[in-house]
Amino acid sequence: MLDQATYTPRLKALYASTIRAAMKEQFAYKNDMQIPKLEKIVLNMGVGEAVKDTKKVKQAADELSLIAGQKAVITKAKKSIAGFRVREEMPLGCKVTLRGDQMYEFLDRLINIAMPRVRDFRGVKPSFDGRGNFAMGLKEHIVFPEIDFDKVDEVLGMDIIICTSTNVDAEAKALLKAFNMPFNA
Repeated sequence: MLDQATYTPRLKALYASTIRAAMKEQFAYKNDMQIPKLEKIVLNMGVGEAVKDTKKVKQAADELSLIAGQKAVITKAKKSIAGFRVREEMPLGCKVTLRGDQMYEFLDRLINIAMPRVRDFRGVKPSFDGRGNFAMGLKEHIVFPEIDFDKVDEVLGMDIIICTSTNVDAEAKALLKAFNMPFNA
């Protein structure tokens, strides 16, 4: 059993020991507070079939909670849309926001365990929003080892948004590259 008081996630230790110094040198920051860091990771699952069966949202939230290591929040429709058969306050998906040690643990599992398990994986497209945040999608949530493949009724996709403290995409990309994010371009 791990002693929580002395345990530091692997990527957090790597950031403190190596990545901070390399980023300071590469971008010639004058102050240590300018060095970009990870702020949060947001995981999101939209469940389109929730219109027909609301139990699928509950199952998706349970599976997302297993993946993230903390309880998922069920997201609800803000307004009714007749064309999609959606009513106001109808559950449509779930999300989790990770910060601190859990964020670093999830990023480690994503890069080193989940991504290599994706079929025909050739790296991720560098998709930044112009403000230093990286977004990616997974077509199958079953690539995470926490999910028991035999108990899954339906394979769902998920969005992963990694928010950094910088507003420059090049700095954010360099930070994620230092964490071994497998970019394909």
